[in-house]
Amino acid sequence: MRKLLASVGMSVVSFSLTCVGLARADERFKGPDEDGTKPALTKIAGEGMMNSHAFEYLTELSDNVGARVTGTPEAQKAIDWGIAKMRAIGLENVHAEKWQLWRGWKRGTADAELLTPIRHKLYVDAMGWTGSTAAGGVEGEVIPVNLFDLDREIKDVSRLKGKVALVVTKGTPKKGFDMIFVQFGDFLRAAGEAGALVVIGGQGGAKASGLNLTHTGILGFDADFAIPVVSMTAEDQGQLERYVDAGLKPRARFNIQNTFTNGPVESANVVGETRGRENPEQVFVVGAHLDSWDLSEGSTDNGTGSASVLAAADAIARSGMKPRRTIRFVLFTGEEQGLDGSFAYIKQHKGELANHLGDLVLDEGQGPVSEFQLGGRDDLVASFQPFSKSLANIRQIKVNEKVESGTDTLPFSMAGLPGINMNQDSPEYKYTHHSAADALEAVKPDVLSQNATLMALTAFWIADRPDRFATPWPAERTATMLRAQGQYDFLKAFNLWPYGDLGTDEKPKQN
Repeated sequence: MRKLLASVGMSVVSFSLTCVGLARADERFKGPDEDGTKPALTKIAGEGMMNSHAFEYLTELSDNVGARVTGTPEAQKAIDWGIAKMRAIGLENVHAEKWQLWRGWKRGTADAELLTPIRHKLYVDAMGWTGSTAAGGVEGEVIPVNLFDLDREIKDVSRLKGKVALVVTKGTPKKGFDMIFVQFGDFLRAAGEAGALVVIGGQGGAKASGLNLTHTGILGFDADFAIPVVSMTAEDQGQLERYVDAGLKPRARFNIQNTFTNGPVESANVVGETRGRENPEQVFVVGAHLDSWDLSEGSTDNGTGSASVLAAADAIARSGMKPRRTIRFVLFTGEEQGLDGSFAYIKQHKGELANHLGDLVLDEGQGPVSEFQLGGRDDLVASFQPFSKSLANIRQIKVNEKVESGTDTLPFSMAGLPGINMNQDSPEYKYTHHSAADALEAVKPDVLSQNATLMALTAFWIADRPDRFATPWPAERTATMLRAQGQYDFLKAFNLWPYGDLGTDEKPKQN
């Protein structure tokens, strides 16, 4: 007990000293009121809030373009639309930066029926980049597979021959969810080789009853699977789970038909700039992903982000203000297949990264911005706080050093730059995410305009402040940060980390 009390006492002293240090540190950092950026920000805020085109852009993207799976003609239509919008806004150096997706995929039909113990239609949709059943369909007994114990399931995978695998969650997970996601790909390959007919379950949204929704998505980074994998509505999957829990042997029929290309397909990121007036070679990227899934219009994932990028560019352009440094607006593609467009950007601009300040992304649905996550850069939190406080009349927004690995901030964080995620309070996103509900009706115009304005203000402040906001960290320091944030093992498992096993005596590889 004495040791515990002593420990608590030291923690209190340490905390007090830390607070004093932070208070002194805050005195060194200037917000818009002190650094000279406020007059320009005020003009941009007026354009963004009083003259916003954000919902207009989103309506066009949702209704005139619609779903836009990377590598499809619909995705190319979205790219052409993005280029036209950037040019109409008046951005400079507007162009498409081409890159290749490892393989294209197109959704076909997905039909399913429960045969026993009762008979009725089952509602399913294929997961992205997964295969097909035999022509005409297949039928088999539905048996459970425990997602929380994939080691055992892979060991006993032979039992799935001629069966339909129903993914369930029983007991306590034996691994973290990131690593379960990694291992699920191993299971799918093993199940396909063992002769399983279909797998029910994959990347899910909210399994809420009463909505009758499926949720599609990819099952790895740049990963495709020959075995058909489907998402099933919560209502239908719940019934199957009750049957197997009761010891029954339900049988179901599936006819899943999808199409892969024979080789790589072309895609492109859409790029436009507001050139800096003093240091145009220094670049801050403002982005969102233009691609979507195909069960609906892609309005919340990530039409809201794409519309915000364009509306932010428009607000800055209409204000007539020019930042000290260049703001580069990028509509990434291939995000849904593994952040491919943003990884391509990092590769294509490798020689410029020393002059990059980071990137800013909005990709968390339809709710208001609630948090700036600085992509692992704990050294920037104190300098960012005064800016965040200056937004209090619009919204109270928290600041932290978290890494968001599920969107186009990650490649920038891996490059040692602040990949800044504009986290959002979007409780309904778990329903619209990758589902048939991902439509314009889920978006409130006033919230979208506010988010786009906050994106414009943040981008301009970072690009225009007198002192440079950030420089890239070296790979060693970045690896240490990723380990501390619990991201390193996940990145290594998916072969995304290019520098070897840093933190040991191994030196980073030179690309």
